[in-house]
Amino acid sequence: MPYSVLQPVQRRRRSRSKRPLVLLGVALVLAAGSLAASQHWALAHGKPHHKRAVSALTPKPVSAKTLKQLRAAASEQQVAARAPFAPGTRLLLPAAPRLQQMGVRPVTAPAAILVDAGTGAVLWAKRPHQRRPIASTTKIMTAVLALEHLSPTKVLRVNPLVTRVALNREGLRAHERVAVWKVMYGLLLFSGNDDALELAIATAGSKGAFLRLMNEKAAELGLHDTHYTSPSGVVDRGNHSSAYDLAALARYAMAIPRFRAITRTHIAHVKWAKPTYAKTYVNKNLLLGTYRGADGVKTGWTTVAGHCLVVSARRGGTSLIAVVLHAPDPYGDARRLLNFGFANL
Repeated sequence: MPYSVLQPVQRRRRSRSKRPLVLLGVALVLAAGSLAASQHWALAHGKPHHKRAVSALTPKPVSAKTLKQLRAAASEQQVAARAPFAPGTRLLLPAAPRLQQMGVRPVTAPAAILVDAGTGAVLWAKRPHQRRPIASTTKIMTAVLALEHLSPTKVLRVNPLVTRVALNREGLRAHERVAVWKVMYGLLLFSGNDDALELAIATAGSKGAFLRLMNEKAAELGLHDTHYTSPSGVVDRGNHSSAYDLAALARYAMAIPRFRAITRTHIAHVKWAKPTYAKTYVNKNLLLGTYRGADGVKTGWTTVAGHCLVVSARRGGTSLIAVVLHAPDPYGDARRLLNFGFANL
């Protein structure tokens, strides 16, 4: 009966003698032993057999100039990872908005701003300094402080308090051990309030101490419209900022490479300890993957704050940041502002 194309046919293998391979291995071992013996004799009598081999083992001194360059490079790397702007630097330029007189399609948000992320120039603004609750866009500051104070590889032991935080939780378990970088994905993509509280406690020792740190950082960055009463934004009372301050903070945060890498991620698959084994985080920023050049930053919503959105996009050499607060159509507003900016720069 003929074979079917689906029936596996096992090929016959010829038995091969292993004798040549064994002889080759013995020869190599004898050659290596002979070479080592000759090198040992030569070194013992002060006559190196291969001068190049000996000289290669001698460490070469590093010049003062090279050492200075290495230290400068390390310093630049540390600055890029922790403090992207020198202290006292104005994150946004004080000049009047450059494109304010040009026509832009109606923006539904009561407060909004468009900024050139490269220069810090304000391009267009609507009630930029109006103080409003900002929901989970608060987590931008939480992420900045965590990145500046904690090593990404530091392993945290989850405080039991974080499992009882209100509303949106990713499900951290009390006393489980998890690396900082994993919690950062939960904070910025899933927007977990338990992630925010865990990072706050890990950074400053307590929620109260972290809130002081948040407000001190806001003052340091010149965010005069900003005050924090929550590391997550779940509390609206007393937790406020403005479109102007959020754009300035976003410019600062997006200059931190690790922050930028996380917020531009659309979907992250993260390994986890058992019994969880793995988690998949999907970024709540709907512009990622749907708007060309979108690469950040953070969404937010509470009943009081409404829809809050801080977005960033880059095309060619132009990078823009847009903020809309309490917007009935947050993504429509953001698209209109970004399109307006790219069309006129």
